[in-house]
Amino acid sequence: MRILVSIFALMIFAGLNAQTHVFKPLPYAYDALEPYIDAKTMEIHYSKHHQGYYDKFMAAIKGNSTLESLSLPEIMARMNEFPAAVRNNGGGYWNHEFFWESMTPGGSTIPDGALKNRIITQFGSMEKFLEEFKNAGLSVFGSGWVWLIQEKGTLKIVTTPIQDNPLMNVPVGTVNPLLAIDVWEHAYYLKHQNKRAAYIDDFIKVIDWNALSKRFDE
Repeated sequence: MRILVSIFALMIFAGLNAQTHVFKPLPYAYDALEPYIDAKTMEIHYSKHHQGYYDKFMAAIKGNSTLESLSLPEIMARMNEFPAAVRNNGGGYWNHEFFWESMTPGGSTIPDGALKNRIITQFGSMEKFLEEFKNAGLSVFGSGWVWLIQEKGTLKIVTTPIQDNPLMNVPVGTVNPLLAIDVWEHAYYLKHQNKRAAYIDDFIKVIDWNALSKRFDE
């Protein structure tokens, strides 16, 4: 009986462990963000780029019981301990998942409340915040990301290169990401060509402000 119980427990553990890192379905159809983000870009971006990062990340952690059992935020907090393949592909996997969840079909307006009040207090107005966010996106040389984060109660617009993100090499819970935009060319080139500014303008039109407001920690 003890042997059977032990085997059963191991099977449960293995099943839970296998589900630690899951490739989530896109939260809307490929064409749901039209006309701002085109369907072909979404299809390639999700099914090729994002899927590729996930597959390579899973290959990079395969056989490493520590990495297989940790959540992505836990891995990112200790990223300097792990190989470059984990950093690059783990970042690409998590960043894109967060990026999809930063957008919503039809866009939205920021609801009155704590986040809107904080943005206006810190940046002067919503318009000034969006201008600063856009300028940060234009300032990224080559490939990278722009983020709105909450850190120690303060909102910050930050950029990261390649597939890095603000959660890397800081204790879990130190940084609260609210918004992300991918400014790699693959995110916009089919529709916008080299016009990154136009892409950022269109991204702003589909921001899910309700999701951001829920993420914001008063």
